[in-house]
Amino acid sequence: MLNETLNNLTSAKAIELEDKYGAHNYHPLPVVLSKGEGALVWDVEGKRYFDFLSAYSAVNQGHCHPKIIDALVDQARTLTLTSRAFYNNILGVYEKFVTEYFKYDKVLPMNSGAEADETALKLCRKWAYKVKGVPEGEAKIIVCENNFHGRTITIISMSTDPDAYKGYGPYTPGFVTVPYNDIPALEKALRIPMLLDSWLSQFRVKPAFSYLTKDIFQRHMLHARLRMFCLLLMKFRQELPAQGNYWPVTMRM
Repeated sequence: MLNETLNNLTSAKAIELEDKYGAHNYHPLPVVLSKGEGALVWDVEGKRYFDFLSAYSAVNQGHCHPKIIDALVDQARTLTLTSRAFYNNILGVYEKFVTEYFKYDKVLPMNSGAEADETALKLCRKWAYKVKGVPEGEAKIIVCENNFHGRTITIISMSTDPDAYKGYGPYTPGFVTVPYNDIPALEKALRIPMLLDSWLSQFRVKPAFSYLTKDIFQRHMLHARLRMFCLLLMKFRQELPAQGNYWPVTMRM
């Protein structure tokens, strides 16, 4: 029954099924993909496309890479899944490779960007309270306008987009919003007394887009004793070349 339905499925019918039975949390392009290879994807009618979206960077390795597929199948046949209630023979080896390759001390693998964001927020606030002595409940995090980091309550509390936050309050407090790439606004936010008293736990930026001037670090961020940056849409450290008086921010404790 299921195979028969899939074999006879048209783009129009697939869209109709999603519209009827699926929650409307996305508004996709009217293209129904059924297979992919490398940078190419095909719809159910066999029309071929270049995949320039790469699932919002989550599968930018391309589709059905044989080496990745072989590794997935081999591991699934050996040991499909273990919970963190147990150790396994792969995780530690992976963690050692990743941390040594990117020259970091620790790594915490995540299933989703929202989960990574929430964990980063918790880590920053815990660091502010436990290490820097910020009074409980008073840490501040600077965010940029027009951001999108996910759909959890705390993450939409950082948003300025009504489509993301409207109708879901009350919201998580503790965020200071500045315009994107507005250096004077960032400097002004860093002059807030509570921030200058070491109460700033995090400033969130996107790699490859936001650059902060060295003099801001010297005059404000170091004075505020800022130590952590969370880079979004980023699985690993990206080394970006310095450009003029600007330098890329990378995550480092």
